[in-house]
Amino acid sequence: MKHMSALDEDLAKTYNRFKTFEGKPYTGMKVGGHHKWSYDQGEWKETKKTPDLWEFTFAVHKRRAGHAPPGSGVPVGTEYHWYILAHQIVRKVDENTYTTAMSGLKYKVAHKRADKATWSASEAAQRRRLIRFLEEMVGSLKREAESVPSAAQEVPVNGQGRRKPRARVRREA
Repeated sequence: MKHMSALDEDLAKTYNRFKTFEGKPYTGMKVGGHHKWSYDQGEWKETKKTPDLWEFTFAVHKRRAGHAPPGSGVPVGTEYHWYILAHQIVRKVDENTYTTAMSGLKYKVAHKRADKATWSASEAAQRRRLIRFLEEMVGSLKREAESVPSAAQEVPVNGQGRRKPRARVRREA
């Protein structure tokens, strides 16, 4: 086994030390930290469920682009259940090729420690956590929509790109 340098040992201790966020304790990377991953060639399968809804699966190995500090992080065999809410922007390049870019949010629903047979939350608790997360996201989208005027309700004023609200026409039934 390799010896850790003093810096590596300090990084591992920092990573594994309890921290708090909004009054709640947690361990792991500090809020605001980041990872960069490289994904092997994976397989994305999708099935069209409705005109606008697709169900997909994606399976691949991902690899850290750099190296974790020795001794940091969770033990090998630890599992996570994440819920991903993302934008996928796709552009057709030719008959069989598309460029794809995704950006969004990844929410930890539960985890399973390497030495445990059960998840950190029951299926019912995981479902409640997911519902709470999605309700928060819907609320956030609604607040955002209320603070930004709709383009359909605005018309340009002069050539300077300023806009003013369009008058609404009341229609009788």
